Amino acid sequence: MSDLQYPVVPEAPALTQVQRVVYTFTAPSKTFKDIKRSTSWWLPFLLSVIFSYALFASIGAKVGWTQVTENAIRMSPKQAEQMDKLTPEQRATQIAIATKFTEGIFAAVPVFSILATAVIAAVFFATINFGFGGKATFWQAFAVTWYAGLPALIKVILGIAALFAGAAPESFNSRNFSGTNIGYYLSPDTSKPILALATSFDVVTIWTLVLYSIGFSIIAGTKRSAGYITVFAWWILMVLIGAGWAAAFG
Repeated sequence: MSDLQYPVVPEAPALTQVQRVVYTFTAPSKTFKDIKRSTSWWLPFLLSVIFSYALFASIGAKVGWTQVTENAIRMSPKQAEQMDKLTPEQRATQIAIATKFTEGIFAAVPVFSILATAVIAAVFFATINFGFGGKATFWQAFAVTWYAGLPALIKVILGIAALFAGAAPESFNSRNFSGTNIGYYLSPDTSKPILALATSFDVVTIWTLVLYSIGFSIIAGTKRSAGYITVFAWWILMVLIGAGWAAAFG
């Protein structure tokens, strides 16, 4: 009896970094499967830095960092109340310090983005591996988190476009600068917990969460449902914590 011959299934060709970025938007499974081959993540990181500094420059040119600080204080009743108790000189000093701090946070985006990505990757990596028997590595999780976060660039583009289209500097909110969520359209006087909840339901955020779910299930070798449970359970928890924080300190 002759040996049975099984057809050889050719491996999918390796993707370039540019192809990975494109497929994240058009065929995300291809990108995440390729991450199992290579965990390179430099291009989405580079894009995030370029777009973040473009927003940074746009805010400086169209709003000004002192105005950004004034807006943030005005949108926080408790903080505004504390500032009103200060003398004009004390208030000016506090505004100057807060302005430098805010500007510094934006300028340090590359550092904070790497740290934030590492934390997100670690949480999802641990959850899907230990909770659902996945086999992902941390660096695979790190790369998935970078690529799945690419839709956030759309928020940055919309924010820059709004600034150059003539958005009023006095109404600019550095924490929610793009109209992709309900909270963007609500009055600043809206109850802070409701505003936090409304802001959480963001089209781009949901898109990103779906990509996280697909990506983590692929690299971990689990059912797709495991990815969705992992990601959305953590998201719901963070939304509730955010609403609670807004109620207590907003």
